[in-house]
Amino acid sequence: MANGSRQAAWEFFGTELKRRREDAGITQVELGARVFVSGGYIGQFEQAIRKPQLDVAQRIDETLQTDGIFERLCRKLIDDPRYADYFAGVVELERLATKVCEFAPTVVPGLLQTADYARAVTIAANPFKPDSYVDEIVAARLERSLILDDAARPEYWVTLHESVLRVPVGGAAAVAAQLDHVTRLMRERAAMVTVLPYEVGAHASMGGMLKLMSFEDAPPVAYTETEYSGTLIDDPAVVMHAQRTYDLLRVAALSPEASLPLIESAAEDFRRCASST
Repeated sequence: MANGSRQAAWEFFGTELKRRREDAGITQVELGARVFVSGGYIGQFEQAIRKPQLDVAQRIDETLQTDGIFERLCRKLIDDPRYADYFAGVVELERLATKVCEFAPTVVPGLLQTADYARAVTIAANPFKPDSYVDEIVAARLERSLILDDAARPEYWVTLHESVLRVPVGGAAAVAAQLDHVTRLMRERAAMVTVLPYEVGAHASMGGMLKLMSFEDAPPVAYTETEYSGTLIDDPAVVMHAQRTYDLLRVAALSPEASLPLIESAAEDFRRCASST
């Protein structure tokens, strides 16, 4: 993980640890004694100066009765070969978020991807990798999307640039099925999807994708990504600027009611193309 992204994720770990410890009415010294480290170590965990070992994170969960959250965070931040280093922390934060807002300028976001679409994207970026690698990446992406099936799922707002609807990723049949999947989630109210049409021209996020995540009892974070790296941002001023950027994108986009038939029309165009070949 890029140093800034990893550090921001560990800072989230520390913020959550402090909040849950204080909610339990336990001092740093008392928690340290129960998990076999010093109170000073607990303070350093909370300040993201020192990173806990997995067994310590497990004992913290047991002591604070936090249903494994710190173990899961720790595992994701230590290593998960299915995700790029700079993205592993984001995956865990998605699971904790109460609201996720996303702008996708070039590709359907991972949380909305079908298996065939995800496979095509993965192979395009990794043409020399074996099928076992591709299968693992696709499985991880589909696993991420399960949060949208959960009763406690976050509010999920997505703005797609119209170009996302026009690129035949994986072929006409695959992208038609992908767009059908998006419209199904819209109808089920699992996702609020809008489209930023071509005619808008210049827009507020010309630099690329943007993801915002809000939490019940922790400050919001933003995530941006380029071709080879990503940045998880928790600086309040920068996050506020990112939220304003997303607001500008949202007001420039079509309404959900107007976006739905546009996505359906694009899916039908690809379906006709597939049937004619």
